[in-house]
Amino acid sequence: MKRNKILLVSLMLLGLGTVTQNCSDDFIDVAPSESMTIGDLDKFNNDNGATYFVNSIYAKFLDWNMSTFAWIGVTSIISDDADKGSSPGDAGSDKDILDALNITATTPSFKELFASNYQGINRSNQALQYIPQLDKADPALRKRLIGEAKFLRAFMYFTLVRSFGGVPLVDHVPVQGNENDKKMQLTRVSKEEIYAFIEKDLKDAIEALPDRTTYTGTNVGRASVGAAHALLAKVYLYQKKWQLAVDQTNLVTGYSLTPNFIDIYKVSGENNAESIFEINGSGSDNGRAIQQYSQVQGARGAGGWGWGFATPTQGLYDAYTAEGDTERRDATIIHREMTLYDGRFVPATVENKFYNYKAYSSDYTSQASTDVNIRYLRYAEVLLIKAEALNELGQTSSAIPLLNQVRQRANIANTTATSQADVRTAIWKERRLELAFEHDRWFDLVRTGQAKTAMAADGGKNFIVGKHELFPLPQDFITEAGGLSAQNPGY
Repeated sequence: MKRNKILLVSLMLLGLGTVTQNCSDDFIDVAPSESMTIGDLDKFNNDNGATYFVNSIYAKFLDWNMSTFAWIGVTSIISDDADKGSSPGDAGSDKDILDALNITATTPSFKELFASNYQGINRSNQALQYIPQLDKADPALRKRLIGEAKFLRAFMYFTLVRSFGGVPLVDHVPVQGNENDKKMQLTRVSKEEIYAFIEKDLKDAIEALPDRTTYTGTNVGRASVGAAHALLAKVYLYQKKWQLAVDQTNLVTGYSLTPNFIDIYKVSGENNAESIFEINGSGSDNGRAIQQYSQVQGARGAGGWGWGFATPTQGLYDAYTAEGDTERRDATIIHREMTLYDGRFVPATVENKFYNYKAYSSDYTSQASTDVNIRYLRYAEVLLIKAEALNELGQTSSAIPLLNQVRQRANIANTTATSQADVRTAIWKERRLELAFEHDRWFDLVRTGQAKTAMAADGGKNFIVGKHELFPLPQDFITEAGGLSAQNPGY
């Protein structure tokens, strides 16, 4: 399992640390060009230096422990959308445990999920501490970069609160030897406090970020004001703040649905008119690709190109078929003896029946790290967020046309649902079919109360109400906290 290393030394435990400055014009390239100490801010006191701090946050999303094996496991394999896949004897560290929902506080993927997001939050905190001190950098650039750092920090805390509930609120770079800072890193606060912090970061980001149309060249794909509004709408949806969610979706403007669903996931569809926020990988083993994201999920065996993990379930395939939704099905699920959009034929000799098409890389099937981007916020989801919130507010007649916009793009009939309850179910089903393998399904099952039934239907897996709504905090963290943080119920 080859892993490229992002060359940034964490300052979480170091008062002074050695870091590397990036002078590249590629915003996710953190290859070092000059070494210096953080105490010598003069060398950072320019536009490149300011940009470097935020580039290092984006770079974290390329890492194996942030976006690849553990993340795929705790969002896809654990859900009813994916099985472990691979070969029966290859557990993938703990992917068999996740698939069976036999999770514990020592399941390794949760430790990676927890640690990687705090590593990214630390980089955000570094940016927010040092950028305001760089008075020789352009003020407008510094304002935008601070907005980006707050957006990305909010994004990571949203992952943590959905996964674990209350977590430590680390809102600045801890100082080595400071007991209050040590306590801050080891003490859980409530999920309500985390959500309030996320909302504040996103509101600050909205005031600082530009429209996405201002980004050109290698800056395309950076966080924009539209991304901040969309993420805030989603944050409100999870808290059932329905009107606030609607208000934010109304501010997400200038986007449109991609006419052909499959085009979204091609390289040519990256950062297109539907894309609101995605993690960008530029391909090859150059430190600017999402590490092994495609390889882990690629077809396994003779004629394949990957490890074969996170294989779509028969239940997901059948859910598309029941709706007559062949366009999205065949853009989401690779099957044996299928010809892909680039002409590649998937032979009958590959080991698993199904594979994740959205993770497919056309140009780099022989390389570990590829050009695939992860789509995290799309305009289709904004329409579904608005539809769900309006329906919960009793405005069902206004919700239905939004749901139908998404269905029409998929070339399936308008919904026949008319009552609030039936439209609610239709929207939840639509989220599954539209957003499969975009790392939301497990969280959707939990927040909507569908998890018990869905997991029972997925091979009789036992979702324990009152326990499995949250993942266990890593046992190593609980031990280190020494009583400052309690484990989640049931673990």
